[in-house]
Amino acid sequence: MRAPFQVLIIPYRKTANGLRFCVFHRSDRDIWQFVSGGGEDDETPPEAARRELFEETGIRTETLLPLKSLAYIRTNVYSAVARASWPDDLYVLPEHSFAFECGEEPVISDEHTGFAWLTYDEARRRLEYDSNRTAMYETMCIVEHRNARED
Repeated sequence: MRAPFQVLIIPYRKTANGLRFCVFHRSDRDIWQFVSGGGEDDETPPEAARRELFEETGIRTETLLPLKSLAYIRTNVYSAVARASWPDDLYVLPEHSFAFECGEEPVISDEHTGFAWLTYDEARRRLEYDSNRTAMYETMCIVEHRNARED
């Protein structure tokens, strides 16, 4: 059963040339986005994020950085099958965002045709959704703030 929430997962890595973000090209539409998907059954958002990450990239991690970025998605973009167990008066779903430092190369699923490691500006231009850009901005701020404290 499809849980009434969405997750967004942002893989990032620190390089000698700065932060890079891994964005994915969807196979069903000509758009770029981060890993995303819905919860299943009684999953919590972090559990769903770990599962979706593994299903879409082959990467497992226990270390997720929960972000404050929260978006809402209209329920009418989901299939009737997905919405079947949701209350009739549910019109928007929360999208919970997470980031994680990725040391591996993704192995993409059939949901994507490719991926690219991009700078913040490159990814910002390529990403389709504002929620992805906002969560990426928060990730960049957190990582840069941590780096400044370590210096």
